[in-house]
Amino acid sequence: MFLASSAKPIDDNLKNFVDEIEAQSPSLSVLAAREFRYSLRQTPIEVNIKEPRQFNVLEEFIIRAAIEFQPPPTEDELASVLGLDFVFIKTTTATLRSLQTLSATSPLTVTPEGRSFYEKGFVPQPPYPIQINAITDPLSDKITFQSESLNETVIKLPDLADFITIDRIIADIASLPLEEIQKSIQASGLALHVPEEGKIVTSCKVLASTQKIWRKISLFVIFDALEDKLRIQIRNGKQILESASNWLEVLHNEGKISLQTLCKLSTETIDFEREAILKQKNTEIEARLENIRQKSLKAGDKVDNSKVLGEAVQIRDGQISQAFLEVLNSAKSQVLIYSPWVNQAVVNENFLTLLQKLANHGVWILIGHGIARQQENEDKPIPPEIEKKLRAIKTPDGLPSVQVFWLGDSHVKEVIVDRKIHLCGSHNWLSYRGDYLPRGESVYKVTIPHQVEEAYKFLANRFQNHAQILWQNALENRDSKLAVESLYIWGALGMEDIALKEIQQNNWLELLPVWLNIALQGLKSQNIQSDSEIFKMALSLLNQVSIEEAFIELLQQEWRKVIGAIASHNPQTALNLLNDEVWVQFLRLNIVQESDSPANFISKNT
Repeated sequence: MFLASSAKPIDDNLKNFVDEIEAQSPSLSVLAAREFRYSLRQTPIEVNIKEPRQFNVLEEFIIRAAIEFQPPPTEDELASVLGLDFVFIKTTTATLRSLQTLSATSPLTVTPEGRSFYEKGFVPQPPYPIQINAITDPLSDKITFQSESLNETVIKLPDLADFITIDRIIADIASLPLEEIQKSIQASGLALHVPEEGKIVTSCKVLASTQKIWRKISLFVIFDALEDKLRIQIRNGKQILESASNWLEVLHNEGKISLQTLCKLSTETIDFEREAILKQKNTEIEARLENIRQKSLKAGDKVDNSKVLGEAVQIRDGQISQAFLEVLNSAKSQVLIYSPWVNQAVVNENFLTLLQKLANHGVWILIGHGIARQQENEDKPIPPEIEKKLRAIKTPDGLPSVQVFWLGDSHVKEVIVDRKIHLCGSHNWLSYRGDYLPRGESVYKVTIPHQVEEAYKFLANRFQNHAQILWQNALENRDSKLAVESLYIWGALGMEDIALKEIQQNNWLELLPVWLNIALQGLKSQNIQSDSEIFKMALSLLNQVSIEEAFIELLQQEWRKVIGAIASHNPQTALNLLNDEVWVQFLRLNIVQESDSPANFISKNT
């Protein structure tokens, strides 16, 4: 037996977190959890900010005259033309010169910076100072800025630095280039450096010595049964610190840190726990299948059919292939398949044609494969040409209807269609020889709702975990291709809300057109209701999008399609979404034209 929770090295304050982690994902088991403290560095700094104001009538005339008059006028000539006192003109031009809008020479000449501001209808103001705090975090390996200072608190916990050499050296604030400070201030969410609005941080200086601030963090050692992998996770409360977690995993894999020293977890204990957990997971799978077998045996008993909701029917040998194809053909929205192997004897032209037919009707198809614990150890990997053909199957809107990937470490052979039908048993769905000869195989066709739902949650959880891993890798490398793959999996699983929240939380707005295309598929297949709250959430992100974005045309096209699809189901719902605030954003981003009204916009797109 594996260790009871009470016998594991888990700090009392973290037991509730451990329960939550294991409840949210049945494949995860927390082996150890411990609290530490570590130190941030806080440095008070002063930044100077220059931002524009609207110019007055005289300033506008002087700048315009300097640009348009040929030759440009002097102050005397301009005073004469306007019939104004020379001193008045001189005072105004002196102000414009102090703001670097006019050059110091005569006649009047507009600087490049002044011309830029004039085109926007503004002139710069004299810089003004603001005090903020630079926070250096060695765990995240970055510098952030915030207006409020961190409070110094006493934390009586072991210092992480006593166990791990935190040698990440972040440059001294005073030595950082101004451009790097500007970018970090922007990334910190402070509205102090906003170049598109003309608001610029022009300089920075350190005001006082750096202060050490203690913070509490939690370290979790987690075994993932699906991936057969040990993970180290650092959290600040419930927030996972991805950079710190990945860094510690690298140190552990390189043998530079000891889990025995960190949290009293020996290699022997880890190996023992791993074997016990994997054995338990396999037992759970077998118990689920045995439950299905028992249901099938009872199916032959005489019962009142009017009271039966679903059934479990055993299918043998030659009937299996026909039942498989019939079940696939019945799909309306979603197919999940797990087959340890995939070969071209099954995935032939007829099978690909069937999948394309499903794709034409907007059906999502997720295919998982693999039996080895590591992908490189597969004896019969999926042929690349087969994987390419599967991935080439698209919906009419260009979405990848079929998504296929290695999940590994599983002997299960399952098919779930529309969360209504479950096929399971000894038959290799995508790798039998294709000769349909009897081999003593049997499968169960299950339509008992709670049995199907149980199987669905188990298999969908594996696909969801794969999507999450892809997403984390995408975030770390800012890899949009991986990110899009995650979105497609979430879309296939009906988890569009999770996909949108991840886009919002990670400020990855360029993914919005992809998300909208996925949501459009959900609307067409009626898996997403037209009055779903996710559309209000998606619309609320528009004020963060600039008209200059490279993806703006795609965003415009997809919003027109989505609003049209919503209106085709319920015109009033579409009108309600296009409230005054949203309409302003649609106009700003050229999703609609100035001559449009919400009603005629809906009419044009339905």
